[in-house]
Amino acid sequence: MTKLLVRSFMLSVAFTLRTMSSFALTENYDEITTAPSSVETAENLIRQKIMDAQFKCYEKMVRDASYNKSGLYCNRTWDGWLCWDDTPAGTLSMQNCPNHFNDFDETEKTTKYCDETGNWFKHLETNRTWSNYTLCNKFTDYKIKRTMSSFALTENYDEITTAPSSVETAENLIRQKIMDAQFKCYEKMVRDASYNKPGLYCNRTWDGWLCWDDTPAGTLSMQNCPNHFNDFDETEKATKYCDETGNWFKHPETNRTWSNYTFCNKFTDYKIKMARILYYMAVVGHTLSIISLLISLAIFFYFKSLSCQRITLHKNLFFSYVFNSVFTLIQLMVVANDKEVVSQNPVGCKVLHFFLQYMLGCNYFWMLCEGIYLHTLIVVAVFAEEQHLHWYYLLGWGFPLIPATIHAVARMKYFNDNCWISVETHLLYIVHAPIVAALLVNLFFLLNIVRVLVTKLRDTHRTETNMYMKAVRATLILVPLLGIQFVIIPWRPENRLAGEIYDYIMHIFVHYQGLLVATIFCYFNGEMQAALKRQWMQYKMQLGQRRREHCSMRSTSYTATSITEVPVYLYHQDSNSEHLNGKYVEDSEITALKSKETFA
Repeated sequence: MTKLLVRSFMLSVAFTLRTMSSFALTENYDEITTAPSSVETAENLIRQKIMDAQFKCYEKMVRDASYNKSGLYCNRTWDGWLCWDDTPAGTLSMQNCPNHFNDFDETEKTTKYCDETGNWFKHLETNRTWSNYTLCNKFTDYKIKRTMSSFALTENYDEITTAPSSVETAENLIRQKIMDAQFKCYEKMVRDASYNKPGLYCNRTWDGWLCWDDTPAGTLSMQNCPNHFNDFDETEKATKYCDETGNWFKHPETNRTWSNYTFCNKFTDYKIKMARILYYMAVVGHTLSIISLLISLAIFFYFKSLSCQRITLHKNLFFSYVFNSVFTLIQLMVVANDKEVVSQNPVGCKVLHFFLQYMLGCNYFWMLCEGIYLHTLIVVAVFAEEQHLHWYYLLGWGFPLIPATIHAVARMKYFNDNCWISVETHLLYIVHAPIVAALLVNLFFLLNIVRVLVTKLRDTHRTETNMYMKAVRATLILVPLLGIQFVIIPWRPENRLAGEIYDYIMHIFVHYQGLLVATIFCYFNGEMQAALKRQWMQYKMQLGQRRREHCSMRSTSYTATSITEVPVYLYHQDSNSEHLNGKYVEDSEITALKSKETFA
């Protein structure tokens, strides 16, 4: 559930649009997909040079015969900038520096040492394989200077040489992703067995962004879009067609092999718009929930006559909703919507995440408390009122601390990303598993309560229509309270329209649940409405009394000023029947006499 929530608001802030063509054109000789930008920057040229060299390297590695000399040797490899052949142990391999960078002198030499054990030399400080590029720009001070280390550190799994820049830009990250994917692709191409099915087929290939397996002729190969770019949707599909002649499809306008990436960002603008709608739905929903819940709590606390165990549980549930909504709003508006905060990674955002997970657990476990209470009241105790509430407090406020704390410790140790904002970790199940268990228990309680209600309604000899209508009404009232909707519809449909409908429905249930619960269990509650009506009638009576007293004072004042001119005995004759301004004349007479005495 959190995953669905966090995905909704992250989409609204995570996309950084990147200009790209609607399809990937590829070169004839190596099928490298063209860059998505129409303007080739210097960085794109460098990336293209490296990717071209890398492709040729792997092509050479596949084509060349295996090493057949005796003795130990180091395997052929690509280190990120240059290709290295099989090299006998104890030998220093040497070749000209690459031409990828403007400040590299191609006449200088770069070296790579194969030690006596048949392993490429690893730098003593880093214990990583090392290619010596120090001479490539040692004597090029007169050229444009570039900040680079004196050696190329390489990754353990694929020996990709680190970029010379000490600051990794977004473009470098994209390049690194593509190079990693390309290395793994060629590694897979070498490792996989040859195609052995009858008939024509298209050879396995790397198109610049994705790896494509051997594909039978006349078949459309399909896979998820890559995650190289921020505006690519990994849930969409990229396709590549192998025609009937056993050749990859070529675009008719360019006569170049073509991979169809149009759907990868075709709906990006629409999805961003939808994500913004869902984001504002979440903000408005939690805001309305907080307001409605606070009003409900004020009503609960004001009317002492409504105090009972059921209302006490409602109060705690409402408080858990309020706290959960407050922390969610802070997370949405302060952390997830501000890239600078996420990049700075302050301790406060992780503390906020801890409390968010804790209050999320409290929210669902107070739902469980409501379910236990109702089940005990209706099914077990046969409408008995008194129960020990301290166990409910322990379950609702105490137990959720355990999974929240374990999750925080595990997150810090095993997946310590910035602000713990990523949902791509199984550690979230530490918090989610108890919540799902609580919801399943509530589902059992709901079904059992409905069963008992149907039985009791049947015993009252009511018609079938009334019986099922009451059962349905009871079910609909219990569902938003107990959170069963997450168990009934836990999976998002893959169909686009059905998925959108699902998103809107789930956002209403998730973010407006506090408003729904406050409405059903406070504003639509018969006892609450009766208490409010009594209070309103008392207020109207008090207001009417004040008005009558005010009018009486005016009447008395008028009588007092007229008594010196009109004899008192004139009023006494019809005192039993005359009424003046809401007061009997008898009362006015007594008041007037007292006033006369005062004047005298």
